[in-house]
Amino acid sequence: METLAARIALLSPGIIEVGPPDDLPRPAVLLFHGCGGLRDHLPRYAEVAKKAGWRAFIVDSYGPRGWSRLRTLLTVCTNLNFRGRDRASDVLAAWAMVARRSDVRPDQIVLSGWSHGGWSIMELMTTELVDGALGLADAGQVRLPAPLGVFLAYAYVGALAPARLKAWTCQTQVYAVTCSRDHLTTVRNAEKVNDAIRANGCTVESWIAQGTHAFDEPTSNGPMRHDETTTLEALDRFGRFLTSLV
Repeated sequence: METLAARIALLSPGIIEVGPPDDLPRPAVLLFHGCGGLRDHLPRYAEVAKKAGWRAFIVDSYGPRGWSRLRTLLTVCTNLNFRGRDRASDVLAAWAMVARRSDVRPDQIVLSGWSHGGWSIMELMTTELVDGALGLADAGQVRLPAPLGVFLAYAYVGALAPARLKAWTCQTQVYAVTCSRDHLTTVRNAEKVNDAIRANGCTVESWIAQGTHAFDEPTSNGPMRHDETTTLEALDRFGRFLTSLV
C-alpha cells in the first residue's frame, strides 16, 4: 500500500504553480481537472486566483502516471477505472503538500474540481481518514484543518458516485456549478446533492450555468459545447467566491 509521501513524490512534478512572485504566506486554491486531463481552461481560473492575490496549484493526475489523453478518454471518462474514489488520494496528497509550504496559509486553502475532479473532492470530503483509507497506508496520520471552501464545477454526481449523498466529515463553504444541459446529470439530481451537503452543515451556493457539461473547456465533443460567454461568467464567479472567503 502506498504512503502519502510516495503519492506526493509522484504528483509533485505535475503540479503547475501560478501566483504572485513573492514568498508571503497567502491563501491558496488547488485545481483538479476533469476526466479528460489538463485543458486550457484551468490556467484561466488560476490566473483569476492570482489576480485576487491567491496562489493557485493545478494538479495533473495523469502526466506523472504517463497516461495519455486518449487513454483517459477511453478508460477514465468511461468509468472503467480510476474513479473519483481512486483519485481522492491525489486530492489529499496535493492538499497536504501545499499546506506545508511556507508561502501558503494552511487554514486558507480551497479545493476546486471540474467534473471528475469535483467527484474526487467529494469522495475525500465523505471519507474518515484512518490508516489504509483511500489506499494510503498512513492516511490516518494526516492532520489538516477543514478547507476554507470547495468549488465544484459540474462535478460528476451520477449513479457511479455512491458517496454523493453521504455526510461530509467537515463543514465548509461550497460553490456548486450545475449545467442546465448536462448529459451526466439532471439539475434536479444536482440540487438534491447540494441539499444533502447543506444538511451536513455546509453552506452551499449554487449556480445553474446555461450550457452543457464542460462548457468552459475548449471542446466540441459529443454533447459538450464550449460557450465563451458562460465561461467568462464562471471565471468571474470563481474569483468572487475566492475573495468572499478572506
